[in-house]
Amino acid sequence: MAKSSAAKPATIEVTCPCCGALLKVDTATAAVIAHTAAVKPRMFGDMEEAARAMKEQDSRRESIFRQSVEAQKHASELLEKKFQEALKKAKETPDTGKPIRDFDLD
Repeated sequence: MAKSSAAKPATIEVTCPCCGALLKVDTATAAVIAHTAAVKPRMFGDMEEAARAMKEQDSRRESIFRQSVEAQKHASELLEKKFQEALKKAKETPDTGKPIRDFDLD
């Protein structure tokens, strides 16, 4: 094997694939010696835009809540219909005794 004459760098810089932070790693100890957090972009340009987004979120939340309340009002009717359908099906196909198991067929 040929030895290279180039020396190893004392530290290397690595970008985190998850958060984009810059990590400085010591090659001798394989330990992180410095961390620089990635710059996060602003979510909103100004306060009015943020307030508008909050109002829209509130209206969506209220709409979803109203829908769930309506669904709960009609839940008992739906459960009653399902029960009647299951009862009708049970009467049409009466129980014929013990079910046959695979073990019984041997």
